[in-house]
This record gives sequence, structure tokens and C-alpha cells, in this order.
Amino acid sequence: MKALRKALDGLYLAAGALGAMFLLAILCLIVLQMLARWTGQTFPGATDYAGYCMAASSFLTLAYALRRGAHVRVSILLGALGPRRRWGELACTLIGAIVATFFARYAVKATIWSAKLGDVSQGQDATPLWIPQLAMSAGTILLALALWDRLIWIAAGGDPAADAPEGLEP
Repeated sequence: MKALRKALDGLYLAAGALGAMFLLAILCLIVLQMLARWTGQTFPGATDYAGYCMAASSFLTLAYALRRGAHVRVSILLGALGPRRRWGELACTLIGAIVATFFARYAVKATIWSAKLGDVSQGQDATPLWIPQLAMSAGTILLALALWDRLIWIAAGGDPAADAPEGLEP
């Protein structure tokens, strides 16, 4: 079990690091676009690429943020449940896992269909849309996995009030 925990935490961390790299890519794109303007050049598609990087960064970091306890939660409501908090956490996590699983399924389907249909962006770059959609699909799959992971962890007796589940030090 420890090997699986370590592998999942490593996967979440790798996705989080990749998301951070996409944030750095946004910075680089903005700087390159500024340099292009100052030199009288054009950088076609820079805004589109920055948008793709923002989406990739957002989706790829979802599972890592969940594992670290960084998602916004209604802890006041859960705290009001008192000794029934575990049941509230289980119910909320189950609903989240189901919704994330459906979202992941349809994100993957959309990516596959974009590739089949040859969809391209409407900007100057004409990027095949399945390429930036891959990050969304991967991020939603990882979020669903992280939610099912958390659900099993809480059901097995883990402390639902803990910000970072056991074995993961901030």
C-alpha cells in the first residue's frame, strides 16, 4: 500500500510541477510578445498560446491542490455536522468523485473527437485543438483519481479534517 501511496503522490506532484512549468511558459510568452512589439515584429498566436498554457496549468494542478488540502471547501458547514462530519466528507467526496469522473470522460471524448474532426483554433496560429485539450483531459483524469483516492482514504478511517492526508508533509 505504501508503494501505491508513494506512486500516487509522485503522480500528483509531477502534474503540479508540470502545471507550474506552464505558468512559467505564460511568463515567457508574455515577455516574448513584449519584445516582439518593441522591435516592430509580430508574434501570431501568442495570446492563444498563453490561454492554452493557462488552461493546462489550471487543470494539471487540480489533483495536487486537492491532495494538499488547498481546494476551497465549506468547512463551516462540515464543522457544524460535529461527530457526523465524516459522513458529510464522504458524501461530498463521493459526489465530487462522480462529477469529476463524468467530466474526465467527456473531456477525453471531446479531445478524441477534436482529433478525429481535425478541429483547429480560430486564431492566427491554427493549432489543432486536441493538443491543448490533452492537458485538460489529463488534469480531469488526475482529479477524478485523486477524489476516488481521498474517498477511499476517508472511508478507511483517515481524518477528513486533515489538510494534507497522512504521509504528505507540507
